[in-house]
Formats: sequence, C-alpha cells, structure tokens
Amino acid sequence: MTEPGLVTGEAVVLELPIAQLASRAAAFAVDVAIQAAALLLFTLVLLLAGMHDEALLGALALGFFVLVRIGYPVLFETLSRGRTLGKMAMGLRVVRDDGGPVRFRHTLTRALAGAIVDFGPVLLWSAVALFVSLFSPRSKRVGDYLAGTVVIRQRAAQPVAPAIEMPPALAGWAAQLDLTALTDDLALAARQYLARYGELSDRARDPLGHQLVHDVATRIGAPLPRGVPPWAYLQAVLAERRRRAGDQAGVGRPPAPPPAPVAVPPAEAGEAGPPRGFTPPS
Repeated sequence: MTEPGLVTGEAVVLELPIAQLASRAAAFAVDVAIQAAALLLFTLVLLLAGMHDEALLGALALGFFVLVRIGYPVLFETLSRGRTLGKMAMGLRVVRDDGGPVRFRHTLTRALAGAIVDFGPVLLWSAVALFVSLFSPRSKRVGDYLAGTVVIRQRAAQPVAPAIEMPPALAGWAAQLDLTALTDDLALAARQYLARYGELSDRARDPLGHQLVHDVATRIGAPLPRGVPPWAYLQAVLAERRRRAGDQAGVGRPPAPPPAPVAVPPAEAGEAGPPRGFTPPS
C-alpha cells in the first residue's frame, strides 16, 4: 500500500510504502520472542544466584521487565534509525510523518504508548493497537499518532538516500562554503527533492526548487550563482556537506585540498532546458 499523503515541510510529496498490519504483527512477534528470551535468561540467572529475598527478587524482576519492555525498542529504533530486530527481519522501518529519520523523543513516545496503551502491561497485541491500526489510513497505532511517526516497508534494493554527485562546474565554489548552519532537516528535504526530481511535474518542480534554494541560501549565506539551476545548487551543497563529513570521520586523513574554482556558464537567453554543463538528476 502506497500512501500518497506524506509531505515534507517544503511540500515535496513522498510516496512511502506503508507497512501492512500482517507484516507489523510478524515483526512484533519476533521482538516479543527476543524480549521473552531475555526475561527468561534473567530469571534463570536470578535462580542460579540463589537469591531468597522475595522483595528484592520482585524489584529486580520488575525493573528488568520495564527495561526490556521499553528500553529494547527505544535503544534499537534510536541507534538504527527506526528498526528493531523484528523490523529488520521483516524489512520495516519507523520514520517521521514527513519521511525523515526518527529521533530519541519519537522512539521513547512510541515505546511508552506501546507499553501503556497499545499493548497493555503484557507482551500481547492488544485490542487497542489492533483496532486503531485497522481504522487508520496509514496503519498507525496510538504510539505512532502521539509520536508523529509511521511504519514503512523498506525494500532491500531501495537505498535510504539518493546518491548525490558534485556538479564539476560547482566544485570550487562549493569548497568555499560555510555549511555549519545547514540543518539536518533542511538537508533531508533537499535530498528528497533531488530523489523525486524526475517524477515531479514542471509546475511543482521549479517553485519547490527555488524555495529550497532560498532556505538553504539563507542558512549558508551563499545565493544561487548566475546561470546555475536550483537542483545543481542543491546537489553541490549536499555533495560538499557529505565530503566534509567523510573527511571528519577519517582517522589521520587530512582533508582534501579544495579544487580550483571553475567558471559557471551563464544562462543563455531563450535557451530551452538546463544550462550547458549541467545534467539534471534522473
């Protein structure tokens, strides 16, 4: 099932494949089995330790149950950007309503709502989660509504983010940019726009591109160069941002020297299509 109503903050439509109830239930069953195994192992450890204080045993058991019940989904979904072991097995991922990656606050909200409202105090699929998901157009449970998230199917052959290549004519210009003020959310919106560039209509493509360029330029203080199409500007900014992130991650590797600036070809009056020297993303 493809949900056409997911839209980024810049109104870039995302056709995300929404996870069906059956696949979510299967992923949940895998997670339940793992959590139950952890609880059983902890119980065996307590028994082998020879503890006889019933109050202490009860407190430890309750504390570990809460840790497993809430900590397990929070830990995995935060570190793996929306995937528990069960979701990994079923090819599912939790994302924000705008298609962006979830953060700690989203995973914690989902886990707390799941433990208290959706699934109740026991690790069983409750009537609340079942009926809310059945009547939700995006198969959301209560935790998804509270956190602003949705569960999608992530195909193995589909990359999480599109490949961003540096336009050669803008390499020197991009190497001199100050990108410290560019936010993750704005960079995500630009990547989504470029990924869907070939599918957007001309009527929607140009206004969205210019709006994103305006937002990025406001952040980094570098306006759109003359003769450069908006998509090339966004590609250059994102490619340079990725290059710098790679340089910072390299151990003992000095950053690559910036390439020499290359003149940007000016737009020709009445020219149809993109300026010479630029190839639009497919």
